[in-house]
Amino acid sequence: MNPYAFLGAVIVSELLGTTSLKLSEGFPRPVPRLGVVYGTWAALGIVGVVAIGTVVFDRPIDLPGAVGILRIIIGVYCVTVLSETSAH
Repeated sequence: MNPYAFLGAVIVSELLGTTSLKLSEGFPRPVPRLGVVYGTWAALGIVGVVAIGTVVFDRPIDLPGAVGILRIIIGVYCVTVLSETSAH
């Protein structure tokens, strides 16, 4: 299979799954709200993949990459702890 076709299928699947989560009214109201949970999950997933790549696969991270990862971590902290976007 063409890698770009596979990537496209995965992206469409992700979009459908995320939209389905938003549309599902059957779940009890999670705290924090689902949108904040999904954003946190995605951001920490990025940080986790970078950490695995660095430790397991010996892929060095450069300064711009480290700054970006730090900004992701600070952003998750701000949204989940400081902001009133999520229910505390």
